[in-house]
Amino acid sequence: MRALTWAGVNEVEVREVPDPHILNDGDVVLRVQRSAACGSDLHLLGGYIPFMERGDVLGHEFIGEVVEAGPAVRKHAVGDRVVVSSFIACGRCWYCDQKLFSLCDNGNTNPSITDALWGGTPGGCFGYSHALGGFAGSHAEYVRVPYADVGAFAVPEGVSTERALFASDAVATGWTGVDLAGTGPGDIVAVWGAGAVGQMAARAAILRGAERVIVIDRLDYRLVQAESVVGAEVLNYEKTSVEAELLERTGGRGPDICIEAVGMEADGPGGQTLYDRTKQQLRLQTDRPAAVRQAIHACRKGGTVFVLGVFAGVVDKFPLGALVNKGLTVQGAQMHGQRYIPEILERMARDEIVTEHLATHVLPLEQGQHGYDIFKAKADGNVRTVFAPNG
Repeated sequence: MRALTWAGVNEVEVREVPDPHILNDGDVVLRVQRSAACGSDLHLLGGYIPFMERGDVLGHEFIGEVVEAGPAVRKHAVGDRVVVSSFIACGRCWYCDQKLFSLCDNGNTNPSITDALWGGTPGGCFGYSHALGGFAGSHAEYVRVPYADVGAFAVPEGVSTERALFASDAVATGWTGVDLAGTGPGDIVAVWGAGAVGQMAARAAILRGAERVIVIDRLDYRLVQAESVVGAEVLNYEKTSVEAELLERTGGRGPDICIEAVGMEADGPGGQTLYDRTKQQLRLQTDRPAAVRQAIHACRKGGTVFVLGVFAGVVDKFPLGALVNKGLTVQGAQMHGQRYIPEILERMARDEIVTEHLATHVLPLEQGQHGYDIFKAKADGNVRTVFAPNG
């Protein structure tokens, strides 16, 4: 079959790879209908996650049709349209029992790397390096889905493929941060990043009753979406002082909850961006934490900062003094898709969550390099490149 694979730093290529097959009784094989490029994939392409091998199939946010099911699969049958959580979880271990599915003890079949790197192993993830299991990704004509009764979900009739696609990762990631941060009625929430995850975190906060939700970015076309489609207030950090404006809008306190949805290649105003870029390129730090730093400084005393963006290792100039002396709670997580996707699909069916606007460029696999180039450069109004491997 054809698949879009990692070919080196900032390079992808289409190549023939072996067709996937049922390996365990609980597997299904999907014919991929849509597979989205994610901002975290750019970290793989940039060489910041150094556990990729040439020929690895990319992609972890996807929807497809079941074409083969293992004998132990009970919830899905050939012909079903399903959306799949990007993180792979067994559904039976202690962490899955606590609904912390991205921390599954059994989803990652190659735990030695992350045990050494982070002191513990998260679950596996499709197409996201050998550190997270070495699973083939979804930028392909077909993909094998382990633990299908746990991680794959039937899409309701009437929900479009482009809408349901983003339940796989972007919406579920946003929902994870908003829920675990304890967002509720009366809260003022600020979200750094107006990409797909940031927009969906903002929408989740609105649906959970937040009094005000403010999205921060520098790209006006994304801020227009956050305002007109999601229903959030917006700030352009290149045109105003974010911290001063947030104080003004919150009666001098700062937001109750600050959600970082940018990740390890964040930019920001002033000279700190050049400083962070230089240290990252020299590998003196692995991640650029500009948005995290600003969120910590902007958050009200006693508030919560939730880090949703992907980070790989260590950062410099982390404002520990502000965290301690302002009495902040700082949390982070990968998405617990199995926990939230059923509710997300129900809300999509009621038109409470819409995501079609995020799929700004739907391309064949053969345009993979172009698709990732414009996604990385944020060119041509790109929010998300989506691949259609089977047309």
